[in-house]
Amino acid sequence: MKKHNFYAGPSILPEYTIKNTAEAVLDFAGTGLSVMEVSHRGKEFVAVMEEAQSLFKELLDIPQGYEVLFLGGGASTQFCMVPYNLLKKKAAYLNTGSWASKALKEAKLFGEVVEVASSKDSNYNYIPKGYQVPDDADYLHITTNNTIYGTEIKEDLDVKVPLVADMSSDIFSRPLDVSKYALIYGGAQKNLAPAGVTFVVVKTDILGKTGREIPTILDYRTHVEKGSMFNTPPVLPVFAALQTLKWLKQQGGVAAMQKRNQEKAALLYNEIDRNKLFKATVTNEEDRSLMNICFVMNDDYAELEKEFLDFATGRGMIGIKGHRSVGGFRASTYNALPIESVKALVETMQEFEKKH
Repeated sequence: MKKHNFYAGPSILPEYTIKNTAEAVLDFAGTGLSVMEVSHRGKEFVAVMEEAQSLFKELLDIPQGYEVLFLGGGASTQFCMVPYNLLKKKAAYLNTGSWASKALKEAKLFGEVVEVASSKDSNYNYIPKGYQVPDDADYLHITTNNTIYGTEIKEDLDVKVPLVADMSSDIFSRPLDVSKYALIYGGAQKNLAPAGVTFVVVKTDILGKTGREIPTILDYRTHVEKGSMFNTPPVLPVFAALQTLKWLKQQGGVAAMQKRNQEKAALLYNEIDRNKLFKATVTNEEDRSLMNICFVMNDDYAELEKEFLDFATGRGMIGIKGHRSVGGFRASTYNALPIESVKALVETMQEFEKKH
């Protein structure tokens, strides 16, 4: 039976990435050694790092003045690195979910934090609108896609202060105007690579202005100066990231990904809205995530939740159980997920509807 991987992260990767990475585990670049056992300073891996950074810039059309970093520590480490490097007196945070809330909490260790808006009152099932960002804020921090709750900011915000974005789960899913951001970061294990590497896109002229001393490993300038080689980078995930970047380019780049993701999301949301057994947890269509589609049983059929989960799993739908904060189901439809998997899930929902 074919398995359809809807896990929220670590999640589905392109077959191209898996195949090429598996080959490199056995023999990397004709060295006769595994990519897991070569020096990160050897010419073969240095070439991998440089190509990955270059292709990252190319695919997102990143302008001059920005650098791409590949670091360890996960996106959660960025929750402290961002304020450590950027917060002088005051930072603004938009609270749209668990990860945004955790980032906000860490920032409070470094200065005043203003929560400009929050959707916590409705279990984070919408994106706040019409909020004011203080003109004297050192930056505004947003989380563009909320994996747990299924909401997404699908536009590049226009704000008067530097904009910082956690794009862990929707990077490369749509074109970006990177010039509107001061810093973009994210864990790679949803749309780029296996867990273990974190990407950072940083405008270098914003660094070094807080007046505080920063531990060397937590200072972005360290990693910019050393080309992400200050300490041993996550070698295998970086290699895998390069394969995904190559695959993205082969597929037509981020514009092609956006079109494909919109088609997948429309297919599944249309079925959720049509099918009498289910309902979406995010009712406002413009706030609905294209990456993490959350739904539950309609109230009259709530008792069928476990039965549907077992029914779907038995048909190869893997990883669709919703996060405990929301319940129900979550289909993560990242770039690498083929539309055939979404069609299979829709057919499964229709079969279950006929059964009841």
